[in-house]
Amino acid sequence: MQNNTIIYSATAIFICAVIHTFCASKIVALSHKRPKGSMSEKVLHFLGEVEVVFGFWAFIFLTLLSLLLGMSASLNYLNEIDFKETVFVFVIMCMSATKPVMYLADRGISLLSAFFSKILFLNKRITLFSCIFIFGSLCGSLITEPVAMTVCALLLQEHFFSKTSNLKFKYAMLGLLFVNISIGGTLTHFAAPPVIIVTGAWQWDLPFMFTHFGWKSAIAVFIGTILTAFYFRKAIKETEKLDKPKEGRQKTPYWIILVNVFFLILCIVYHKYISFLVPLFLLFVGWFEVTKEYQNPLKIREALLVGFFLGGIVTLGGLQQWWLIPLVNSLNPTTMFLGATGLTAITDNAALTYLGTLVPNLSDAMKYSLVAGAVAGGGLTVIANAPNPIGYGILNKNLGEDGISPLYLLLGALPFTIIAISCLLFL
Repeated sequence: MQNNTIIYSATAIFICAVIHTFCASKIVALSHKRPKGSMSEKVLHFLGEVEVVFGFWAFIFLTLLSLLLGMSASLNYLNEIDFKETVFVFVIMCMSATKPVMYLADRGISLLSAFFSKILFLNKRITLFSCIFIFGSLCGSLITEPVAMTVCALLLQEHFFSKTSNLKFKYAMLGLLFVNISIGGTLTHFAAPPVIIVTGAWQWDLPFMFTHFGWKSAIAVFIGTILTAFYFRKAIKETEKLDKPKEGRQKTPYWIILVNVFFLILCIVYHKYISFLVPLFLLFVGWFEVTKEYQNPLKIREALLVGFFLGGIVTLGGLQQWWLIPLVNSLNPTTMFLGATGLTAITDNAALTYLGTLVPNLSDAMKYSLVAGAVAGGGLTVIANAPNPIGYGILNKNLGEDGISPLYLLLGALPFTIIAISCLLFL
């Protein structure tokens, strides 16, 4: 799209969306002051949902585009946008948040934590905490980051977020989760959204990703988790007192678990094909209805909100090239790394690396710095990394009436971002 008025308007609207994101908790607080059930209370509460923000402002942009250039211009622009990631995140969140998949993840993490607790003579609760953050995050390199975020967030919600009122501990966990997921998907070339974007254009394969990114990210995940577990060891141990016994719960047959996992694998393997994902999801819904007694309710609302959020980012982010590309061209590898880390906080890191592929004659050092900085800064805000809205949707209600504070999230993620920067930049 070459119309300067439209391009500049898209940037102005994008800035409004970013500001709106940081004001979301204040808007929710304002809604609580309105009469309960009134239209003003409902509208303010709707506008205070972070997942709604970018979709809402994208709708405003498309309305403006239609008024200035006609409805056909809006439709043509939407046809040019790649919504594969948005559809994939919606489908994978619904599938991975099911009872059979969560049971399998919980059993796997529990067995790992029991093993390490026994051989290292550590408190079981601390090893459970560490295993969720280390193995859960690094598994994102195999099962994709959206699945890892869903599984880890649900396990943390069950075992830790719902068992403590310590806000400092909660925001530390949230920041660690977002950063670990962002860098934990870089051991392979097919799991992290910002990496998937560049692998085809730059011919990065599995050996390249592991030798240049993977082992450094694994060290950062390990250091951040161990330091957090040590610092909050008392708060972690206290959560065990509120754990409910699991006896009496209905057991899920293993063949149902295997079928759910099979759906999940098909979704991951063929995530680039919307024409396959949509029928697969409809088939999965049919399977879910047949086996409903062994399933938890599908998280359709949460997944739709996350998809709406990501769709808005993609719609507005595609028109930010006019300022991002000249900025990238003016940097050296070190400033590129730090600049990408900072820019990721205000724009999705996959969109940032995509724009990097459009820059001609980018050196290998600059390519590394761009992607490394983008994943290092992926935990600073809700919009920094595509899976973050999934974690936000699952954990938001555990952070008080006003939900997650963008400022406290930033402060909670900052120490772990510094660790990630140190490992990816200096190792």
